[in-house]
This record gives sequence, structure tokens and C-alpha cells, in this order.
Amino acid sequence: MELKNYMETLVLENLDNVLKKYPDCCKCDRCRQDIAILALNHLPPKYISSQKGSLFMKLQTMSMENSIQIVEQIAKAIEIVKHHPRHDGG
Repeated sequence: MELKNYMETLVLENLDNVLKKYPDCCKCDRCRQDIAILALNHLPPKYISSQKGSLFMKLQTMSMENSIQIVEQIAKAIEIVKHHPRHDGG
């Protein structure tokens, strides 16, 4: 049985749209990964183990409250990474 945190998928699906609102934030792979990790550390995990579970989770997480929470955590993570990037160029 393979386990997957579906919240990872949701964060990655929303990351580019939120990053568009922060043109002064670095968008290199390392910064994008740091943003995703920071956001995920502040969001509840949503584990699935099957296609049926994936569909159920997708329906459950499509609520406006969950979407807002995901975008808020991505935005907070962007602010942190923008001011403290871990790569040499920032």
C-alpha cells in the first residue's frame, strides 16, 4: 500500500498562482521547495492510499475554507523565504 499526503498535491497546485503575486520573490527550485515545505508544515496532512481516497479527499478539500487556508500558508511561507532565501544569490 502506498501512502500519499494529498496536501502536497494541493500546495503544489496552488504554488504558482500565489507566487505570481510576489514578483520580487525568487522562484528557483530551492526557494519553491522551501516555500512548499514551510506551507506544508503549517497545514494538516491529508493522507490517502487509493484512487477512491484521492477522489474523496479532492471533494473534501475543495471547500472554500480549505482553499483559503492553503493560500494563506503559501503566502506566509513566501514572505519568510523572500526575506531569508537559503541559496547564495539571495
